[in-house]
Amino acid sequence: MGSKQGALFRHDLDLGADRVAGADEAGRGCLAGPIVAAAVLLDRDCLESEGGGRLSDIRDSKKLTAKARERLYPEVLACATKVVVVMRSSAYIDRNGLHVSNIECLSRAIEGLGPGSEAVTLVDGFALAGCEVPHHRLVKGDSTSASVAAASVIAKVTRDRCMARAGQQYEGYGFEGHKGYASAAHRDAIRLLGPSPIHRLSFDSDAYAA
Repeated sequence: MGSKQGALFRHDLDLGADRVAGADEAGRGCLAGPIVAAAVLLDRDCLESEGGGRLSDIRDSKKLTAKARERLYPEVLACATKVVVVMRSSAYIDRNGLHVSNIECLSRAIEGLGPGSEAVTLVDGFALAGCEVPHHRLVKGDSTSASVAAASVIAKVTRDRCMARAGQQYEGYGFEGHKGYASAAHRDAIRLLGPSPIHRLSFDSDAYAA
């Protein structure tokens, strides 16, 4: 484990637990589409072998190409003890607020791993008020922990696939490209076409101005 990626596995092994769970989200800063959280449970055998070598280049999903994320996605599913994905729609975010929706997604994801997992649970960047599972907030967790990095890949790929389908359903917005983030092309499309049914109308964006 001499690589930078190997340090992520060493981090989780150094926790001294037989299982480590990581949770992360994707889509918090978007103008459109859902927020998606994933929780990934890895056992010690997986951490020690880096998933039999299949996860050796896992890292923060934002630092991976789309092709690399797609390649790693089934490998995480195959190597993990359990994976849980939770999402909330743009309409839900508008009704309940982004932060509440984000915390709820992350909480439901790690709670979905089930009782008796006896895992050290790490959450990227957030302490989850009201969550029933004891957990640790880990700043920059997706760059520090293998389990959190694995969760970041699952969340990102899941959301990107949702937005690619949205691009087919709502033509002209370019969702398949920018994935709902506030790119110049996305803002121009909103000004031209108006918001789509999956835009977050509660967001204060000059793109929605007439």
